[in-house]
Amino acid sequence: QTFPMGLGDGQLYTWTDGLKRKDWHDYESIQKDAMRSGKGEHGKPYPLAEEDSDDSAYRENGFNIFVSNNIALERSLPDIRHPNCKHKVYLEKLPNSSIIIPFHNEGWTSLLRTIHSIINRTPDTLIAEIILVDDFSDRGKAQWL
Repeated sequence: QTFPMGLGDGQLYTWTDGLKRKDWHDYESIQKDAMRSGKGEHGKPYPLAEEDSDDSAYRENGFNIFVSNNIALERSLPDIRHPNCKHKVYLEKLPNSSIIIPFHNEGWTSLLRTIHSIINRTPDTLIAEIILVDDFSDRGKAQWL
């Protein structure tokens, strides 16, 4: 049996195995992300003024925390999947998952951006819980900001 795939119409499709498949893509969110503009959007570089390029920010976090603090928590990202993956449909009923994020002295904004990304890009029914595990950080949250 053949049918159109990746239409985002919310229809269910039945495979020859009798299992129903669904297009889980949120095309409205994908379109909104495509329209976003600003520093760091779509994974583009963040332009730095000379006074903002402090090497100590890299040594402490492995990335420039100034930039992280100035990029939107709900930023857009480029879709780097193989083109065939953009049209896949999956089972209608999928189990939910617990998402465990261990961190150690993580930059607070990068950790928050990870959580926002999970929540914004995953259907609610697929997330049972998000668990953050601080792996003995020796910095308080105030130092992360």
